[in-house]
Amino acid sequence: MNKSIFYIFLLTALPLCFTGCRKEVRPTSMTIKDSVRHYYPIKQGQQLDIMFTITNTGDAPLIISEMQPSCGCIILDKSSHIIIPEDGIRQFKATYNSIKNVGEVVHRIRIFGNMLPDGRAELKFDVNVVPDADYTRDYEELYQDFNTKNGIVREMVDGKESELGYYVGEP
Repeated sequence: MNKSIFYIFLLTALPLCFTGCRKEVRPTSMTIKDSVRHYYPIKQGQQLDIMFTITNTGDAPLIISEMQPSCGCIILDKSSHIIIPEDGIRQFKATYNSIKNVGEVVHRIRIFGNMLPDGRAELKFDVNVVPDADYTRDYEELYQDFNTKNGIVREMVDGKESELGYYVGEP
């Protein structure tokens, strides 16, 4: 009889213990310093380091769940989930690689989290990428130049030359 009372008590008390562990994330406000930027021209192949600052201006912790660059040419230096306390400031670094672009480019970094009004914010920047004045290399030359420095990357992406998956000859 005592064991059955103990198990009934355990089954009713145990769920009550775990319901107190759940916290609700309240929305908060934030600002991005200079969220629209226009950079000076750079030469094709140069990297542009972009530092941006996010300030939590609300009264709840800011939880950034995801940051999405609009292009694979932008590498973000970030953690998977970022928490910025009330009135906290955090700086982030993004590196833009201009090897595949020529002309004016416009890129965005979208930030998702518990910010007002709809859970997303955006950093937008543009830059004019100019080709080398001496000689304008085409994409294949830039690609070959990049891969001679990183030969292992080339082999992993393209495969071995003997296993390219096609042949040259008459049908």
